[in-house]
Amino acid sequence: MSETHGAELTSIRSPRVKAARQLAKRAMRERARSFLAEGPQAVGEALARDGVVTELFLTAAARSRHGGMAARASRQGAAVHVVSGEVMAELAQTVTPQGILAVCRFVDVPLAALAGAAPRLVVILANVRDPGNAGTVLRTADAAGAAGVIFSDASVDPYNSKCVRASAGSIFHTDVVLGGPVADTVSKLRAAGLRVLAADGSTGQPLDQVEPRGVLAGPTAWLFGNEAWGLPDDLLALADEPVAVPIYGQAESLNLAAAAAVCLYASARAQRSNAGGGCRAVPATR
Repeated sequence: MSETHGAELTSIRSPRVKAARQLAKRAMRERARSFLAEGPQAVGEALARDGVVTELFLTAAARSRHGGMAARASRQGAAVHVVSGEVMAELAQTVTPQGILAVCRFVDVPLAALAGAAPRLVVILANVRDPGNAGTVLRTADAAGAAGVIFSDASVDPYNSKCVRASAGSIFHTDVVLGGPVADTVSKLRAAGLRVLAADGSTGQPLDQVEPRGVLAGPTAWLFGNEAWGLPDDLLALADEPVAVPIYGQAESLNLAAAAAVCLYASARAQRSNAGGGCRAVPATR
């Protein structure tokens, strides 16, 4: 198969360009069941899952740097287009485009599939609205070994371009569920044997008091709430117990992504200690 299809695309009015550009809108993403992954990191992770990338757009300069990605996309049956800088600027959602962007198929899975796989660690996002926060939680969940992240029906779209970028490719590693009501999600996960812990700084027992009880060593679903107001009483009531991240200094609180990292790594550590598992160290870059 040819690595590129046709001459360089130089017009922002090209039907292919217009179709890809429309994926910046949630309604169009849902209609096409497709989204955009931008930059070599995200595109590389997308290509690691055969059949996810359907189209690849890259500038001539990016092609010279990432020719291997273009060849891989072509082998997987994706259409590969070399585009002008103007076209890439039209497609990209970043101020300084990196010259490579892919159209990807949706990768979410049904809640029943996630729950049925006997997961040990799961995240539920309830009313989380900021795509950067949600993407960072997704990345953290992936790093902590969580099986999946469930976006409740009041949370941000995981395919939002900012969320995809913040996930740094983790959207292609960890199962993503487009969940319904939190109550239904909790019910299904509890039926699958998971204990539901709600992160709540106001009513929860401090995490460092929960850990010695062995609670975190079992299959766990962490429930995280909105960045500004946390979890309302009706959602807190769904959990088996609330847990607070202790604040030892004078900070008023931690933001959502930081609190999620503390909680998820506490669970990962407890579960691996219980199972005798190991981990790999990676540099904290990007």
